[in-house]
Amino acid sequence: MTPELIHRLHFAFTITFHYLFPQLTMGLGLLIVVIKTVALRSGSQEWDSAARFWARIFGINFVFGVVTGIPMEFEFGTNWARFSQLSGGVIGQPLAMEGVFSFFLESAFLGLFLYGEKRISKRMHWFSAVMVWLGSWISGFFIIVTDAWMQHPVAYSRLPNGQFEVLSFWRLLLNPWGLLQYMHNMTGAVVTGSFVMAAVGAFYLLDGKNKEFGKIFTRVGVIAGLISTIAIIFPTGDLHGKYVAKHQPAAIAGMEGLFKTETGAGVVLIGQPNEETGQIDNPLVVNNLLSFLIYGTTKAEVTGLDRIPRDQWPSALPLLYYSYHIMAGLGTYFVALMIAAAFLLWRKKLFSSRWILWLLLISFPFPYIANTAGWMTAEIGRQPWLIYGLMRTSEGYSHVVSSGNGLFTLIGFMGLYALLGLLFTVLVYREISHGPAAQTSELRTAIAD
Repeated sequence: MTPELIHRLHFAFTITFHYLFPQLTMGLGLLIVVIKTVALRSGSQEWDSAARFWARIFGINFVFGVVTGIPMEFEFGTNWARFSQLSGGVIGQPLAMEGVFSFFLESAFLGLFLYGEKRISKRMHWFSAVMVWLGSWISGFFIIVTDAWMQHPVAYSRLPNGQFEVLSFWRLLLNPWGLLQYMHNMTGAVVTGSFVMAAVGAFYLLDGKNKEFGKIFTRVGVIAGLISTIAIIFPTGDLHGKYVAKHQPAAIAGMEGLFKTETGAGVVLIGQPNEETGQIDNPLVVNNLLSFLIYGTTKAEVTGLDRIPRDQWPSALPLLYYSYHIMAGLGTYFVALMIAAAFLLWRKKLFSSRWILWLLLISFPFPYIANTAGWMTAEIGRQPWLIYGLMRTSEGYSHVVSSGNGLFTLIGFMGLYALLGLLFTVLVYREISHGPAAQTSELRTAIAD
């Protein structure tokens, strides 16, 4: 394997594993605020304990997100030194600001929320939950802005030595690509948080323990899940998809397996892309739908890969195609499941319908798969560009780091992250097994004393 491929696999592995944690913290952050707001207004001890329970899960995710995220900062210098040298003047600023919000704002108020309840007022405790949520979402914003500049470079100039510099920091932050990508990404995080919360609630209801908390978790998870699963398709996914089609036609063509430019292009529901023959094998197509989704008319022409130079096609084209279709297929399933669950909730039959509770329970891994597939779609679709249209991926990696060195550290990271994943599973399982009820009784005893 070439050094370039090893470096790409190295970063892909670390960032994929890392993002398993932030997507849940960013999703839970908003849901914790919702639960805490209900607790503050109603004075319910159960809802307050529910918020504290999920804050503990949030805290575990936050710690593991930090631990797995730090190595990526070093990889910019070790594995992608040329990229960092040329683009550091642009990406360094939002990455530094992300670190400030992530390590200071988010962690400080998380500690206050978890351990300061007896020392601060109820309103201040609620405010700390809001700040934890804002800290996680602001942190996510700066990361998205950084990636968006690589997808759609704006507000830059090049110095004589080839380095990039920022012309306007506000234009960098308000990159249209970044704003659309941010809305889509954060909605995806809420989907993950909703499914995890609903799954834990379903587990409690099926197990017959912590049933009151199970009802709270399932209700909040289903309502938030219904809203977020619809929003991730329309408007966020729709708007972002149209912007990608405008500025990265090769990515859209690869995602849809569109080898030839077509008027009235269709959407392939099922099929296998064949690069040798330039067609989709065994296709199941909805005619004219792709043209309508992108341009609002079934007669519009959609650019295919035949109009794009072969050396600018997305690398790993089949992986791009399958990643996109996995994401889209799971998104459709999410909407169907949450509509069914919300209907039963409205009919007051959700908590006793074991079949839907089982579906909610076993579906919690799917948003992780969908979010991972979504990011793979975005990043593979950008290839072969590291900075779209300006720097190819082959120009950005560290040429002095051999493939052997890269492979050695990659294997080491895999082993270490496997242990971290096992530890994370044990800690979360321990919290779910104890449940919020144990903390509620402890808190009531402390208040009585």
